[in-house]
Amino acid sequence: MFNTHAVQAFRSATGALSSRTLARSSLNAVSRRAAVGAMRSRYYSDQTKNAQDPIPAEETEKDEVEVSVEAELGKKLKEEEAKVADCMSRLRYLQADFLNLQRNAAREKEQARDFAITRFAGDLLETIDVLSLALKSIPKSALAPPPQSADASSSSSQSSDTPAEKGADAHLRDLYEGVEATQRLLLHTLFKHHVKPFDPTGEKFDPNRHEALYQAPIPGKEPGTVLECQKVGYMIKDRVLRAAQVGVVQDTSS
Repeated sequence: MFNTHAVQAFRSATGALSSRTLARSSLNAVSRRAAVGAMRSRYYSDQTKNAQDPIPAEETEKDEVEVSVEAELGKKLKEEEAKVADCMSRLRYLQADFLNLQRNAAREKEQARDFAITRFAGDLLETIDVLSLALKSIPKSALAPPPQSADASSSSSQSSDTPAEKGADAHLRDLYEGVEATQRLLLHTLFKHHVKPFDPTGEKFDPNRHEALYQAPIPGKEPGTVLECQKVGYMIKDRVLRAAQVGVVQDTSS
């Protein structure tokens, strides 16, 4: 009987001891598991945090994208500026060409207007030459009025209301004055159209403005100078309308 109670007590103690041991071991296992889980959760949380933290990478990519876009825009801007500069340069060249064309057209128009009467003025020069020959054909002595005698003065005082008859000399003087006035009027008309005469007597012979009719050796005169002008020349502005017909001093040194 005693043995039976002892065995039961031993079994109960052993069971309590084993249950305590199992409880402790289970507790230790749970704590270890909890620690490992905590460590694992902390590790995984750190990994997850590191993995779920894309802000710096996105900002870097964004910065790179912005830099690339700015570079592309800057490149396109430079290209457009180069195109604008090229267009402005071409526009300036075209403007300069247009201004030159306008100036040339205005100059040609002015020249055409100035030299439109060249042929007509050239034909009038022959008339002026004829009038000049007519004036040169009358000597200056024939144009001098004759001295009035006493009889003529007394007769003119007696009949003041009766017109005195003109003599041939008076008619010649009137004709001379009329021809001279006609020539002067023609020259004035040509002068208004920039046609001017020139007499090169004593000047150096210029083949562009003078026409040599003859050469003569004249002592004391410089060779190559104009000795005599038989027909005056005419200029229309800076252009020769008609060369002057002259005689030139001959060079006798050779």
